Amino acid sequence: MSDLHMRCATLADIDSVLRFWREAAEGTSISDDHDGVSRLITRDPEALLLAERDGLLVGTVIAGFDGWRCSVYRLAVHPRFRRQGISTALLAAVEERFSALGGRRADAMVLEANERAQYAWAAAGYHREDHWRRWIKPFQH
Repeated sequence: MSDLHMRCATLADIDSVLRFWREAAEGTSISDDHDGVSRLITRDPEALLLAERDGLLVGTVIAGFDGWRCSVYRLAVHPRFRRQGISTALLAAVEERFSALGGRRADAMVLEANERAQYAWAAAGYHREDHWRRWIKPFQH
């Protein structure tokens, strides 16, 4: 995929990333706002990876590492560019980042109802662990 350019997001990319997620990502997150993405980029400038083709944002992924766990969020490819190897390239970049940081295993959050994503993750070598359940508690600000 020689015409695909990968780079880390900057603060200047936040608005375009949020617009992209509204069009390309499934579901929403409590952190899908300017402040949430700004905190991510400020705390870990290499966590939000962007895939661009001819200057157009075509894919994203968040590769968060806290020193203990490698977490993957917001793997999204624009609908017009799916099935062209973009998610594969993004996940390769994620795995390279995690390996360089000493990570041992990546965990991905995948919506239960998003069957297309489940197939994509399985094709990338990930598997579902049914013995875990996610427990959440939103903070009031």
